Amino acid sequence: METTYTLITGASGGIGYEMAKIAAGDHHNLVLVARTGEKLELLAGKLRAANKIEVVTIVMDLAEKDGAGKLISLLKEEHLAVDTLVNNAGFGDSGDFAAASLQKNLEMINLNISALTQLTHYCLQNMGKTGRGRILNVASTAAFMPGPGMAVYYASKAYVLSFSEALAREVKAKGITVTTLCPGPTGTNFFIAAGLRNSFLNSLFPKAAAEKVAKAGYHGMIKGKHLVVPGLINKLVISAPRFLPRVILRNSVYKIHSGRAT
Repeated sequence: METTYTLITGASGGIGYEMAKIAAGDHHNLVLVARTGEKLELLAGKLRAANKIEVVTIVMDLAEKDGAGKLISLLKEEHLAVDTLVNNAGFGDSGDFAAASLQKNLEMINLNISALTQLTHYCLQNMGKTGRGRILNVASTAAFMPGPGMAVYYASKAYVLSFSEALAREVKAKGITVTTLCPGPTGTNFFIAAGLRNSFLNSLFPKAAAEKVAKAGYHGMIKGKHLVVPGLINKLVISAPRFLPRVILRNSVYKIHSGRAT
């Protein structure tokens, strides 16, 4: 029988790191991808020793324009058959779009949208041949609303949600499931990387533990759920667009990102 792997991007920290531990505990062989090789190798060593599984590490920056293409080529060369894909890698940035770094925003699009799309397409091709497979795409509660002050990030996550929900229907009869995980604020380095360490947003909502979010996403994927939104507060947040006029919604989000509560 062919050896298969669970591929997890952004596996060196946060939700991806916790997801790798959970999948390893379920005795899945792993392909772990991240930019930081030292953290990745340390994690891989622990998982191999504790679970007696194969763990392949790939140090690669998927935010680079050809990053996903390089990863796909490597998967083909090494004959690494992926039956479970976790598209977790992503980042955000704060500030008005016109004043922001265009290059950084293009890299965000490459990672949050383009790499996710390419990896999903590649894995679906192989899953379609075997008639089985699971895909978990990590979006955000930000996917449900416009995000002035983080315009590209919110838009990128809206793409992930819409794209994933559409795929879930397309593959429904093919033995493949597509799950979208939409966490709210989580205890990772996201806020620091996005320049939000001292922001009002950073202090507005309690942060869920990355382990708890990963468990919700992983178990939702195993059950074949289309959408997973961990936590009651987050479920309430994503319901806001149903009841608030769009102008009030976008003004409220802008005030939160600008550090003003009213």
